[in-house]
Amino acid sequence: MPEILIVYYSRHGSTEKMANLIARGAEEISGITSKIRTVPNVSTVCEATEDDIPEQGAPYATLDDLKSCHGLAMGSPSWFGGMASPLKYFLDSTSSLWLSGAMSGKPATVFTSSSTMHGGNEMCLFNLMVPLMHHGMVISGLPYSESDLHDTQTGGTPYGVSHYDGDSGANEISDAEKRLCRAAGKRLAELCIKLTD
Repeated sequence: MPEILIVYYSRHGSTEKMANLIARGAEEISGITSKIRTVPNVSTVCEATEDDIPEQGAPYATLDDLKSCHGLAMGSPSWFGGMASPLKYFLDSTSSLWLSGAMSGKPATVFTSSSTMHGGNEMCLFNLMVPLMHHGMVISGLPYSESDLHDTQTGGTPYGVSHYDGDSGANEISDAEKRLCRAAGKRLAELCIKLTD
């Protein structure tokens, strides 16, 4: 059964909520399952380490999760137009998968949230795409046939789902953003089925 892996990092919970909505959208497609994973924080103190199991939320992603998935959704808060360092740190550990071509040909989509409307969402989405393209993944965006892209006043973009979450996650995910998250998951699942036939 094809499995969609959703890997994210979230500081205030908005990106995590988006991950769950994308998983719901993917599972609207018959025969698709989803698995949600996060990544540990990166400490500024070299000796500090996270426990092997998070205190709450999704388990930590592993290289085996990436290797065994049939499609990938990856999300991060937008920090100065880039992805959060914990997610980048995790991606930097994937060289063995790159060398073996384990991710090549699999579909992927990206998603982000930011505390301001102009917090670098689109730039963050492109930064998330770059390592996935190096892995040979097939990037899926959101086409303008998704009518919410025309109407949303908060987040969207054809490059991937975005959310304007305000200061420390004060803004709830809008109805349009929720529909776009589910549409991205559904589209990824449909591509997954087409590419694994």
